[in-house]
Amino acid sequence: MTPYGKIVGHQDIIDYIEKTAASDSPAHAYIFSGERGSGKKLLSNLFAMALECSGEGRKPCMECHSCRQAKSGNHPDIIWVKHERPQSVGVDDIREQIVSDIEIRPYSSPYKIYIVDEAEKMTVQAQNALLKTIEEPPSYGIIILLTTNADILLPTVRSRCIQLKLKNIKDSLIRKYLCDELLADEDRADICTAFAQGNLGRAIMLAKSEYFNEIMHDAVHLLKYIKEMELYEIVDALKEIGKYKLEISDYLDIISIWYRDILLFKATNDVNRLIFHDEVKYIKEQAEKSSYEGIENILEALDKAKVRLAANVNFDTVMELLLWTIKEN
Repeated sequence: MTPYGKIVGHQDIIDYIEKTAASDSPAHAYIFSGERGSGKKLLSNLFAMALECSGEGRKPCMECHSCRQAKSGNHPDIIWVKHERPQSVGVDDIREQIVSDIEIRPYSSPYKIYIVDEAEKMTVQAQNALLKTIEEPPSYGIIILLTTNADILLPTVRSRCIQLKLKNIKDSLIRKYLCDELLADEDRADICTAFAQGNLGRAIMLAKSEYFNEIMHDAVHLLKYIKEMELYEIVDALKEIGKYKLEISDYLDIISIWYRDILLFKATNDVNRLIFHDEVKYIKEQAEKSSYEGIENILEALDKAKVRLAANVNFDTVMELLLWTIKEN
């Protein structure tokens, strides 16, 4: 089996990696962009391995000394740039680990490859320091930037890099992987696939999570009865949601899929396409009582809640506004 055999999707990027490695003519700078969990690290590492591989065909072969070093994480010419501050990659990180180091020729390989994870966290000063190296790199230097959002990077940096964007994976492929490789039961696979929205890494994380079932149970219980809840019950529910601050994106996605099911049933009257097919009774009841406008209001409120939480608006305030919007619509 090739090293790409267990990669799900991303065939266009795999084809590019194989073609570039075989041609011996890589560019000096790349951007791999995609959501967290989309496979950026895996693909960029395989790209680096393929470029350094000394085996025939450079696929990579996974057997030569270079490939074995890379697999163990000890390849001297594949450097993963580190940063001490969790929220930023500073100019000193880039100067010390790339700008200064790249002047030293590769130890044992044709290229010296630097991989910057979370490149969107580079400060403007860090990007400008990197830009000079990207503009005039040594012949053996290759820089790979991994980012969840390439648009955050300076236009001058983006324009000098080949951009490889990881696309969403088909639900059918994700579901098959969860069932075949993780041995997830069909219901769990359906739920995790729906929540992952094309992101295999996230689907795997959810399928393995010990807390996901608990989060889903509590969220669904709230959604089933919120219309009849009194004020004090809403307040109690808000306190319960506070337990899930670290998993709030999952909690909000559960709400989104619940109302997606309601909207879908209202429009099609088809129970076979529902994700929450075990809750058909409640989906039907809420579809009958809710207007299209009301459901759209809730979905818009969910989007606003995600934006506000990302901007560090007070958690309780955001969730209270959301719960009242759900109750009133």
